[in-house]
Amino acid sequence: MKIVVLNGSPRVGNTSATVNAFADGAKEAGHEVEILHVGKKKINGCLACEYCHMKGEGKCVQKDDMDKVYPAYAEAEMLVFASPIYYGSMTAQLTAAIQRMYAVGKPAKASKAALLLNSGLGKEYKGPIATYRDMISAMGIEDAGVCSVSAADCASEEKLAEIRTFAKGL
Repeated sequence: MKIVVLNGSPRVGNTSATVNAFADGAKEAGHEVEILHVGKKKINGCLACEYCHMKGEGKCVQKDDMDKVYPAYAEAEMLVFASPIYYGSMTAQLTAAIQRMYAVGKPAKASKAALLLNSGLGKEYKGPIATYRDMISAMGIEDAGVCSVSAADCASEEKLAEIRTFAKGL
């Protein structure tokens, strides 16, 4: 299965540790994994101009780093969204990438999605999980699971092994 991970963190840290553990487990199970660091890309928010649906035939009017995300998104059989929690939400960078997916809608091949979250306090997951579940429900994609990790647990080999096991079971 081709798995595309959208890492919404703007830095290397706890989210990268969880993403790497997930990728290792998925690769061990024979899946192909592509990690896109959308947190480090220049991706503008959706303008709600409807160009993509009225004139653009599924192409966004904006030309930015999202053009590097669309090809992988189109080929994904599974999507994984990964983000640290900032003020009770996923990062603005990941949110912008998610909202820009509106131009193309559900990727034709995707049947599953998962969410990886981490928080310094080990809480504040309720809002991002609800957003994720609403989004994949609208897309008609199965929820493969949610992993939430506190900052302290991101360095825990036991917790990272749990994430690898989760990924192996997909």
